[in-house]
Amino acid sequence: MTVFHDLTVQQLVDNQHGLVTQGQIARFGYNRGRVRNLLDSGHWRRVLCGVYAVTNGPLTRDAVIAAGMLYGGSHAILSHRTAAEEWGILRIDADAPVHVTVPYGKSAVSQGPTLMSQARRGADPVPHPGSVLHPGVTVHRSRAHAHIGVGFTTPRTTKADTVIDLAVAESSARDAYLSLVTTVTNARIRLADVVKRLDERPPLRFHRALESAVRLLADGVQSVLEYHYAVDVEQVHGLPSGARQSPVVVDGRTLWEDVDYTPHGVPLIVRLDGRWAHSMREIQFRDRRRDNAAELADRPRLVYGMEEVGRNACEVAREVETVLRREGWVRTADSLCRACARVW
Repeated sequence: MTVFHDLTVQQLVDNQHGLVTQGQIARFGYNRGRVRNLLDSGHWRRVLCGVYAVTNGPLTRDAVIAAGMLYGGSHAILSHRTAAEEWGILRIDADAPVHVTVPYGKSAVSQGPTLMSQARRGADPVPHPGSVLHPGVTVHRSRAHAHIGVGFTTPRTTKADTVIDLAVAESSARDAYLSLVTTVTNARIRLADVVKRLDERPPLRFHRALESAVRLLADGVQSVLEYHYAVDVEQVHGLPSGARQSPVVVDGRTLWEDVDYTPHGVPLIVRLDGRWAHSMREIQFRDRRRDNAAELADRPRLVYGMEEVGRNACEVAREVETVLRREGWVRTADSLCRACARVW
């Protein structure tokens, strides 16, 4: 790693994880010719266009993100998948490009991955020639740039803007719908914030799908399992939409049923048993007490997990309908499920 005698330059490099831009370093006497010599000798490496590493070791994740921000310019903020990773909404994917958003009209363009290459002029070879040094940068532009960011050491889009951007970036309306439901529920993002941002900056793509997703969330869907039940079991199979998070008092405590068909004149309860949420001893005890309370109240109940709902929604729908009909429910809507072999 190059050691600078000018403390100002050294501090700049240290603060930027061993990175500099041509514009920054030129102010300290490093013209393009001098920089080219350092690159050719293998002392420095070109990470992205105009962004250089003053070391020849592998880049840390912080350095990869810093390089993307330097490339995007002073107004760049992390967005989309990269912002989601920084928020903890998505798992880190080291192979994914760094996503940044810049104000509309800025000239930065997306850049593909940068590969490691062997230095010239007899210098020691860079480790693992041909492997990826930097995964590249995807540049987005926004007219609302001034209103979507929050200030961290590395600025990024707000949580609400991030999940909306992720959904809009999907390839289909259904994928956008599922993306918004999944990220909002998994990351526990306030629905009011998402609704506000959709109203303030309506997306150009999948607007209706995202509004439908918001309505589903507003009805009380709080997990991906609940989403699949509401859509793949109820909506697709023409079943009534049960009340979500219906309160029930057990042992003096108010608990919540996942799906309750009482508003449709049927006392059926459907519980959606996500393993992670129901594995704790306290939760298991609570569920047993709810079961007993339902039995004492002569209320039928069905319990499903992702194994049933995700893999065989048709069978789940058949079972739910069997109980609904037994308790007096009359079908008023046809099934839209093409996978079902039955006749309604």
